[in-house]
Amino acid sequence: MRALTLRLLFAGFIVLAAALLAARPGAAGTTATVRAETRCGWFDNPTPANASLHDREAEWIVGVQGGHQAEGDWPSFGPRQWVETNGHYGYGCACMSVEVDRDSKHVLEIKSARARPLSACRRDPALKHWGFK
Repeated sequence: MRALTLRLLFAGFIVLAAALLAARPGAAGTTATVRAETRCGWFDNPTPANASLHDREAEWIVGVQGGHQAEGDWPSFGPRQWVETNGHYGYGCACMSVEVDRDSKHVLEIKSARARPLSACRRDPALKHWGFK
C-alpha cells in the first residue's frame, strides 16, 4: 500500500510541475518575452488588410487579409506622405515601435507608429533594394 501511495504522490508532482512549466512564459522552450524595437522603412498597404514594413533588415508582415493582423494602429499618412498605387492603397515612409517574431518576420504588436516624409526613405541607401519610389 505504501508503494502505491508513493507512486501516486510522485505522479501528482510530475503533473503539477508540467502544468506550472506550461503556464510560465519563457519556460521549457517557449518564446522569451519580446521587447519593442523601433523599425523604420517603407510601409506598404497594397490591398485591403495586407500590409508590410520593409526596413533595412527584412520585410515584416503587419497584416494578411483573412489571416495574421498585428495588434495596434497603423501609421496615419498625410497626402504628401502617401503614394497611391491601387485606389487609395499604396505606400509611405514610417517609423514604428513594434514587437516582432524574428523567425516568422511577423509584427505582433504596434506600440506606436508615425509617418515620415517620403524623402527620408528615398534617401536611405539600405531601403533602395525594395523598389519603392
